[in-house]
Amino acid sequence: MSITHITVRGARQHNLRDISVQIPRNTLTVVTGLSGSGKSSLAFDTIYAEGQRRYVETLSAYARQFLDQIERPDVDSIEGLSPAISIEQKTTSRSPRSTVGTITEIYDYMRLLYASVGVPHCPNCGQPISRQTHEQIVERILSLAPGDRVTIYAPVVRGRKGEFKDLLDELDQQGFRARIDGELRDLTESISLEKRKNHTIEAVIDRVVLKPGVETRLQEAVARALQMANGLVLIGVSGGSEQLYSSSMACPDCGLDVPKLEPRSFSFNSTYGACPECHGLGSIYDFDPAKVITDWSKPLLDGALGPGSASQYLLKLIQLAAQRYKIDLKKPFEQLPQKQQELLLYGPGKGEAPRTGFHGILSYLRDAVEESKSDAYREWMLNYMSASTCPVCKGRRLRPESLAVKVGGLSIADFTALALKRAVDAARNLEFSQREALIAERLRREVVERLEFLNAVGLGYLSLNRSAATLSGGEGQRIRLATQIGSRLRGVLYVLDEPSIGLHQRDNQRLINALESLRNLGNTILVVEHDEDTIRHADYVLDLGPGAGKLGGHVVAEGTPQDIMLAPASLTGRYLAGEVKILHRFEPRSVNGNWITIEGARSHNLRDVTAKFPLGVMTVVTGVSGSGKSTLVNDILYRALAKQLYGSREEPGEHARIKGFENIDKVIRIDQSPIGRTPRSNPATYTGVFSGIRDLYAMLPESRERGYKAGRFSFNVAGGRCEACQGEGQRRIEMNFLPDVYVQCEVCNGRRYNQETLAVKFNGHSIADVLDLAIEDALPVLADIPQVRQKLQTLVDVGLGYIHLGQAATTLSGGEAQRIKLARELSKRQTGRTLYLLDEPTTGLHFDDVRKLLEVLHRLTDLGNTIVIIEHNLDVIRNADWIIDLGPEGGEDGGQIVAEGTPERISRVSGSHTGEFLRRYYAEHPVVLELNSNGSGAAKRRKTAKKDTIQ
Repeated sequence: MSITHITVRGARQHNLRDISVQIPRNTLTVVTGLSGSGKSSLAFDTIYAEGQRRYVETLSAYARQFLDQIERPDVDSIEGLSPAISIEQKTTSRSPRSTVGTITEIYDYMRLLYASVGVPHCPNCGQPISRQTHEQIVERILSLAPGDRVTIYAPVVRGRKGEFKDLLDELDQQGFRARIDGELRDLTESISLEKRKNHTIEAVIDRVVLKPGVETRLQEAVARALQMANGLVLIGVSGGSEQLYSSSMACPDCGLDVPKLEPRSFSFNSTYGACPECHGLGSIYDFDPAKVITDWSKPLLDGALGPGSASQYLLKLIQLAAQRYKIDLKKPFEQLPQKQQELLLYGPGKGEAPRTGFHGILSYLRDAVEESKSDAYREWMLNYMSASTCPVCKGRRLRPESLAVKVGGLSIADFTALALKRAVDAARNLEFSQREALIAERLRREVVERLEFLNAVGLGYLSLNRSAATLSGGEGQRIRLATQIGSRLRGVLYVLDEPSIGLHQRDNQRLINALESLRNLGNTILVVEHDEDTIRHADYVLDLGPGAGKLGGHVVAEGTPQDIMLAPASLTGRYLAGEVKILHRFEPRSVNGNWITIEGARSHNLRDVTAKFPLGVMTVVTGVSGSGKSTLVNDILYRALAKQLYGSREEPGEHARIKGFENIDKVIRIDQSPIGRTPRSNPATYTGVFSGIRDLYAMLPESRERGYKAGRFSFNVAGGRCEACQGEGQRRIEMNFLPDVYVQCEVCNGRRYNQETLAVKFNGHSIADVLDLAIEDALPVLADIPQVRQKLQTLVDVGLGYIHLGQAATTLSGGEAQRIKLARELSKRQTGRTLYLLDEPTTGLHFDDVRKLLEVLHRLTDLGNTIVIIEHNLDVIRNADWIIDLGPEGGEDGGQIVAEGTPERISRVSGSHTGEFLRRYYAEHPVVLELNSNGSGAAKRRKTAKKDTIQ
């Protein structure tokens, strides 16, 4: 009998309460529930972790030492498990060398295609390059100046790893000498090359002085070299210049020779393909005059110069240069003529610099960084640098010879710059000759298929050359999803973590279709998700709860979406069935007349946008994926305000100007990043509550008798902590070929402190007892300390009462981390002039958590603050006072404001995808629109609606 279910028995990982579940195989199963209810613990930390562990266990002990070892999850048994692949929110790669093309492997196929059927053109004149005959090469050598001494080399090895003992022995037997890695060597000596390094070996065929009568000798030498080096010959001329000739490709007009095309010729990660100036990055990181001159309104040596101003040597050089070129150093730098500014920054011409010893401030700083051995100094100097487009390759990353190779009239850089929806058409329309088609048709088919998959998951606005570091978590996840569909694997368990992140409602169906096609191949799809559309399309749903933290970890309901809706204990089912709704304000807050206005935003795909953000209200910036939301809010608005208010060195995106920033005094960005990256960080330390608690314990009579200060009660400081575990509460035992085992510290039993510190008690609780309390339980214990009580009450208000005060930050979900950040801001004294920027705050939040989040956001706004949210969630959009809808599409078809105004006004705008979904909502709830123009009716509706809302 075939196995029909994945059976999990006795799962106790994290907060799971010894649960057992049966997940049908070859289905789309959604795991949902409140934030912190145990969804990720079941899907990733139990089922996926066990699948990975079993795979790793099949490898040899030697192989396992190179892999991240996975600890066995706390579960009795899991049966029916398939090989597991996880597609998580973590962005694919932060490396500047990683692009959409390299992640999806499409670029590898493109390199093969261009190396196989690409037509080389001359980088200088643009003429197609033809093959060069043996006679033509000899003619070019004879055209050199008579009397020149010419050395003919056969480049038998070019940039390959190995020891090449047999090759060197063979060359020695034939009587040749060789130049190895640029050094002329006698092969009769013992030569040992490093096996793991790239080497270049050039056999010396002959040395000839150009004079009448050497033609025959030259022809024989060139023919021998071409034969030995597969059609290559290197000619070295006295004076040091060298020219590589090939019997394959050379420009008939310029004589420029192109080496044989290989896949690595088109790789920007290889020295054979990368631009020699930027080494394949497409940009050059260099000192930025706008940053080096920190205050242009002051004289250069009196406050204008930033780095280097402490160097007496540089200051002396500047003064000597100023005397020579008659520069008035007492003038403010901005008042100096442009020519004098450039002379001070970049130095004088080549011939004049040695006379003064001054090569320019920027040149001096470059030398200082290169010569410095201090990492801290280099890191500090990075603050004064900026990335600028490479002047040689213009950001295209490759050598001129590689960029000059074309297929269908497009270079490989031209093709990768196309939006994916245009790239798939360009790939389909490539035409080949009958011979080329034999080579290229299969490659073209692979490229087209993968591009179609990327378009199918709603990523048509991206391009293959888009840097992976600029992708959102949802984009990275959908790229990997498309890659998996393209791999056509069957019988695999895919575990996904909220793939709908960053996806507009308009594109949801595309994502669901992609998941269903992966399932239809014969795979099991397990998705942790809160999106209503995805849950309704699932074959099977697991709803965890009923609460979060210690109140969660149970299976509240399981079955089809219809079964979930009928389960009385399922909060998810009640939201799906419409029994419980997230209410919204019936009257948007009035716009008070103060605005922050961005004029002429032109960064990335924004098309000279002028956007107005009203102050004192909640604004939502929405639009389809890739329409320019993050560019407008994060790259321009936040960076410009941070630079203005805090002197940030991060340059904002291109825009004309920003007006109205004088109306705010703080700008705070709250994102999904963790509140700490080590177990030592926890809610108590992050919110500042721990300082108040330590001060309280230091003031107790017993502490004063013993002379204990507040530092005694910190588990990060020697003195009061347990020294056996350094205050961590657990110890790591290293296991060869197995995961490291963490065991409770046998000295303090996981309590982090020594016995003397634990002896000090407040209301019967030691400091360790307080940290072990849930926040809602700690509130009555610490109710008499106003500073602590206020912060704890705020954490309870945002729905985090179940979290322990000392819970490690690494165990908190993204939604929990974000609400802790919001609670910290709420508990601060409000000026009413703060601008909060939130980037998709509903990520990882259940319907009921979204309701709690909205209550917090409305509370912040009611205090007079301004909130700007990037969001696709319709419940958040409906609760906005003002909406800026970007579009109409993504990528090159986006970057415009389609509509702006109240939610009701947006719903009436034709051509707005957001407006279309709002219209559908208002059509299903017509009473809302009627009440907008009837205040008394609205009050009545609010009163009755509260019965349906879980408080």
